[in-house]
Amino acid sequence: HVEEFLEKHKSDMDIVLIFSGLFSAVSTTFIVSLQSGLSPDQTETTNALIKLLIHTIDNSAFAGQPLDLPQWTGPGATEIWIQCLMYASLSTSLIAALGAVLGKQW
Repeated sequence: HVEEFLEKHKSDMDIVLIFSGLFSAVSTTFIVSLQSGLSPDQTETTNALIKLLIHTIDNSAFAGQPLDLPQWTGPGATEIWIQCLMYASLSTSLIAALGAVLGKQW
């Protein structure tokens, strides 16, 4: 009876390991793709700095256009909450995988 119980739970832990591994991979992909929204757009800043340098060299270039650096106010509250939830789900998935590995080794 004990062997049957152990075999059933070992196969359940295998399923948990597979599911948590796949979920962690997909979750990490989404986290990486959403990470860019937490920092300012470097291309926009670079373009503004190049325009400023060109204007410094030749005062007639970009006449009548504002030469201010773009202002960044930070990510919105929704983006921060989504990132927090994504990291929480990734952590939970990795803890489930750790529990399954420890259970299999026990």
